[in-house]
Amino acid sequence: MNSRLPLVAPLIAIGCAGCVQEPTDDPASPAAMAVRYLSDGDDDGSGYARALEPRVFEFPEDHGSHPEFRTEWWYFTGNVFGSSRRHYGFEVTFFRVALAPTAPESRSAWATNQFWMAHFALTDTVSGRFHAAERLTRGALGLAGASHAPFRVWVEDWKIEGSAEAGAESFRLRARGEEAEIDLQLESLKPAVAQGDRGLDAKGPEPGNASYYYSLPRLAVSGSVRVGEDDAEADEVEGLAWMDREWATSALSEGIAGWDWFALQLSDGRDLMYYRLRGDDGQASPESGGTLVAAGGEVRRLVRSDVVLEVLDYWTSPLSEVRYPVQWRLAVPHAQLDLSIVPYIPNQEVDLSVRYWEGAVRVSGTAGGQAIGGSGYLELAGY
Repeated sequence: MNSRLPLVAPLIAIGCAGCVQEPTDDPASPAAMAVRYLSDGDDDGSGYARALEPRVFEFPEDHGSHPEFRTEWWYFTGNVFGSSRRHYGFEVTFFRVALAPTAPESRSAWATNQFWMAHFALTDTVSGRFHAAERLTRGALGLAGASHAPFRVWVEDWKIEGSAEAGAESFRLRARGEEAEIDLQLESLKPAVAQGDRGLDAKGPEPGNASYYYSLPRLAVSGSVRVGEDDAEADEVEGLAWMDREWATSALSEGIAGWDWFALQLSDGRDLMYYRLRGDDGQASPESGGTLVAAGGEVRRLVRSDVVLEVLDYWTSPLSEVRYPVQWRLAVPHAQLDLSIVPYIPNQEVDLSVRYWEGAVRVSGTAGGQAIGGSGYLELAGY
């Protein structure tokens, strides 16, 4: 989605109190103070770069890290099918968060101002099971990092690697948990899409409260999925994926409770992304928006007034007891699209160091009065 920083900040307090310097229990240490101001969200972002105006993205450079900004992420979601059309959904996310604008003055190999987190989730529709795992580490000792030449992002043994010769739009994605593992090749079928105003995606009306945001909306996927014990046979799969890429310094504006994010790949070749930023009153903020990408790659920006959203059904988590709106109607009247969005399985709640619902969804409905289908991903945060 367009602003996952509110999810990440509490994680820093849990996982990286010793990242800025060597580990310490001193509550007055620079590391502890950095954790407090970031997790409390009360600093003004001084010393970091800000997204202030549109930019022209350059590849493969912009696939790599932007450490002058406080936070950034690489987000992959997809739907694939294996033997006998067995369906799997996957999410792999890499987060980088700076604890301070500059690196610490320390000779220790442990010292760093960068915290890294990764999430991996796999939906196994046939068994009805949902697997989720995470990695938390510091950006030191080679434990995590990012580069653009060649393109590579890694958190411990989870990684995404790209082909520089192909403009870093050919990727290999690998991640594993206790009972699930993926090893996938991703090939971009459409050019990168600049979200918001030519890549500048506003989070609120305040100057600089924005991110730089682009997507690769349609990636062909092939490779393998393994579910079960280490000796379980891998399932060879094919399907489609979506990549979201953002970096920013600001968090969401005051009064924003959360968001609902849709990334859909339709059977007529079109791709749709829309996010609704929800205010405390439950209404969509003016900054809600997205894009509709034609089969040939032409992009149309969507603003709040272009999209009609209606909740069709809810699911209540037996673990967190949170009630999530997991079935939706999404209509884009000017594009003659009227879509029904239903999860492959209802229980796709990620409940790790942070909690949110992120899951694979089926799409059905009409386009210009004709039947249409598809699949995609839905993210629900702030419930």
